[in-house]
Amino acid sequence: MGQLINEQTRGVYVIAVTPFSSTGAIDFDSIDRLLDFYVAQGVHGLTILGIMGEAQKLSSEESLELTRYVLRRAGDTLPTIVGISGASFQVMRSLAQTSMDAGAAGVMVAPPMGLRTDDQIFNYYGSVLKAIGGDVPVVYQDYPQSTDVYLSANLFLRLVQAYPQIVMLKHEESPGLGKISTIRSESEQKDIRRVSILVGNGALYYPLELQRGADGAMTGFAYPEMLVEVFERFFASDSEGAEDLFDLYLPLVRYEQQPNVGLAIRKEILHRRGAIASPALRPPGYALTRADAEELDRLMARLEQKLPRASAAA
Repeated sequence: MGQLINEQTRGVYVIAVTPFSSTGAIDFDSIDRLLDFYVAQGVHGLTILGIMGEAQKLSSEESLELTRYVLRRAGDTLPTIVGISGASFQVMRSLAQTSMDAGAAGVMVAPPMGLRTDDQIFNYYGSVLKAIGGDVPVVYQDYPQSTDVYLSANLFLRLVQAYPQIVMLKHEESPGLGKISTIRSESEQKDIRRVSILVGNGALYYPLELQRGADGAMTGFAYPEMLVEVFERFFASDSEGAEDLFDLYLPLVRYEQQPNVGLAIRKEILHRRGAIASPALRPPGYALTRADAEELDRLMARLEQKLPRASAAA
């Protein structure tokens, strides 16, 4: 068994895209290239089968095949979290067991659409944990923009108290800075177990979230080296330096965060950087227009011009 995530996990766990060929097949050669790229950029871990990994477009068989392949290729190098969210407890149990047997660091679960009350959410996670087994570390994926399920800070702390398996929150509520502060303050005041918080939303609020008590990032921004260096500067007590670096990338962070468009932009950047052979999304998916491509040309060129100047000034 590989390294498991726990309440003290910190760093950058990049959300991996799923490379596809122009025919829509999983491109395993590009997965090799992508994993090498992530390692070269210094990330601390990996998350596969997330929403931005187009997990919802994969069959159960493809999910299992992809999981086994990535863990065999990168499990010893990069602790890997596997997204197992789904409609069937049986499918979730199978994917969780396959993942952990292959060396995964833990699994991530988002609540299904339709849960409206705190008790519904609480009971759902109790059922999930019973289904997948008591020795599997779990990340609660809090992404209400996609799931339409709202998680209050109080409910999350209730879950933490009841279920030791929940060791991490993937925080993506937007805006949600106050939730991080509340979880941290209430946890300390009430002596509730402190768990890891890694943040998403394409890193749009990243330095602010670190200031509020986050432990790092779990997102797929196409320049993961920025995520890593901001993390390192912040935890080396250089919060100003972390902000300064983040500011250089902010136009591209913002551009990548466009609803329904962002994943196509992310894959295009990764393609241009040589990490994947094709930027193709599996249908249905957005196709970049000429105007999109021209904007991206300009934003990437501006970043390339600014980075050497910023390094020289530092």
